[in-house]
Amino acid sequence: MLTIHAADLLLPGPGRRPVPGGAVLVRDGWVIAVGPYEELAAGNPTARVRRWPGLLTPGLVQPHGSALLERAYHPDPRESDALGTEPLIGAALDGVDMGDSRWGASARRGVQRMLAHGTVAVVGPFGRPAVADAVQRSGMRILARTSAGETGARASLDPLARRPAAAETFAAPALDTEDRAADFAVFDAPDAETLLAVGAACCVVTVLGGRMVHRRR
Repeated sequence: MLTIHAADLLLPGPGRRPVPGGAVLVRDGWVIAVGPYEELAAGNPTARVRRWPGLLTPGLVQPHGSALLERAYHPDPRESDALGTEPLIGAALDGVDMGDSRWGASARRGVQRMLAHGTVAVVGPFGRPAVADAVQRSGMRILARTSAGETGARASLDPLARRPAAAETFAAPALDTEDRAADFAVFDAPDAETLLAVGAACCVVTVLGGRMVHRRR
């Protein structure tokens, strides 16, 4: 099935010209065309159309994957009275009995929080099998560590925190290049400058391999 994802503004990728009223045409998990919505709709009249407010960009890469999933615990909502809702790291984990099953459940919740920030790939490696399994099942790609793979107390669920929207921020290739998987996100922001100011928590929808894996209610 053909699907057109349209937004107020399309940023195809670093160095590409913004497209007001832009859209991407998706088939079988791949972006097959990028351009103004009117052109894509006219050329593909049977395509399903999904309209989103804000800014459509390639999906983001989470450089703190190991730190956030293997050295931080994401509490179950049922534990919020005792443990709160934010990830627990360092000494805060000392009183928590962490076995493999609990690490796996934590990682699944952490992955969902990443998807809610427009993330489609994470920096590894992952040494805990339960964590690696949670990431692989999500469909997110695992990338090798680079200089962007910052760890420790500065790790943030927001891939845009404390760093510019440089090429390495985007996990997907530019949406107008060859072999472009339909990995992208839409943010409730009018332009890139506003997105950097407010952060990736304003994510409206995350699409991974053509599937909507997060949609803000």
